[in-house]
Amino acid sequence: MSVATSLGKLQTRTSLHRLGVLCGLAAGAWLGAAEAPTKLVTIGLSPFVISLGMVLGVFTARWTLPVVVKGTGYVWRDLRDKPHLIVWALLAGMLWAVANTLTIFAIRNIGLSIAFPLWNTNSLVGLFWGWLLFGELRGGGRRNGAKVVGGTAAIVLGAALLALATSYQQRPEGYGALAGIVAALGAGLLWGTMYIPYRKAYISGMNPLSFVTVFTFGELAAMFVISWAFAGGWDGLASQLAAARPVLFWLFLGGLCWVIGDLFQQYAAKYVGIGRGIPLSNTNQLWGLAWGALVFGEMAQLTQTGQMLVVAGSLLMVLGAIAISQAEAPTGELEAWQRARKRESLRYGLELARLEAAAHGQDTVVDPGQRSLWDYVVAALATLLLVWLASEVRATSLELYWPWLVVLLAASVGILVFCGLLLWQRTRFC
Repeated sequence: MSVATSLGKLQTRTSLHRLGVLCGLAAGAWLGAAEAPTKLVTIGLSPFVISLGMVLGVFTARWTLPVVVKGTGYVWRDLRDKPHLIVWALLAGMLWAVANTLTIFAIRNIGLSIAFPLWNTNSLVGLFWGWLLFGELRGGGRRNGAKVVGGTAAIVLGAALLALATSYQQRPEGYGALAGIVAALGAGLLWGTMYIPYRKAYISGMNPLSFVTVFTFGELAAMFVISWAFAGGWDGLASQLAAARPVLFWLFLGGLCWVIGDLFQQYAAKYVGIGRGIPLSNTNQLWGLAWGALVFGEMAQLTQTGQMLVVAGSLLMVLGAIAISQAEAPTGELEAWQRARKRESLRYGLELARLEAAAHGQDTVVDPGQRSLWDYVVAALATLLLVWLASEVRATSLELYWPWLVVLLAASVGILVFCGLLLWQRTRFC
């Protein structure tokens, strides 16, 4: 192998590592913003209706964004090439729906700022599965492993300090704190396990946009079953949805934000693995804290001790993210990743060369076809649906601090544009 070829591969690897890190951080911003609409549970809506409303928004966005970016022809061809991953995507969607419902209960019982760090233990679960099943951190050396494990631990510990800080504020009345804690930890376990299908899909060469399209059906089906069962059948569910119609627009927007964050998280998992990508995306704790404290005033009565814990927890999370971002997978670990890809290629009859190309950000979908009229119909219907829901919006009793809402929203959009352009320039969203 020539020096030029070796240098080119090194530059490509470094570029993908940095891209994966940025995608993980961008995911944190948008996943944090997505939880803000769930605060509407405080105005008396059922947690199941809140979750179903978000999932309906997620379903709409997860169909629309892939169609806008790549087109339905591309998605269908990618799925036909790897049909074995369809069942894994459906399973991941079901896990997501159950976990998301648990977060609504957690927010209702213990508040957004406390619930966030508890369910962000999913990073530890994902780290374990990445090591056990996909060769992550294997062959990377102790120093590199220490950066990832230490960085993840710092993020979790920082989140715990933030949770301790917010324990100084008044908790929601009328609900059990223990039930909220169990719900948040359960969501973390389910989300951490959900990353197994993520990583399995990407070492098999599937495009994240294709994966989330199928993922959507699993989460929507599971959420409908849960809502139907706990709402007392179709009549009860229909009446609750009708009561929630004035705020459905905000839940749909929450679902859209979640999809944007999840897509960035998917690309992070693809290019730096779930052991690195998921802890980075869990910096959403910082964004959740910002939304909860600045927009919803959750910590208006925070004591000086609580404020010190917030500063300490935030710094720990930042240091953890820096440590992980510097833990680029060395040659030994990349070889372990390659063995995992070879295992998938042998098990499902996939061409190993195409899997390797996809892992390096190249498009491996053959003859994706041209855009069809259906692509434009999907985008138009999604837009009309949002416009109709916006026309139904009514004022709520929830107090918001609008200047901070504008600031956080502008920051999130800036991150979206910056990281989206980098992702397009480097991989064309592959």
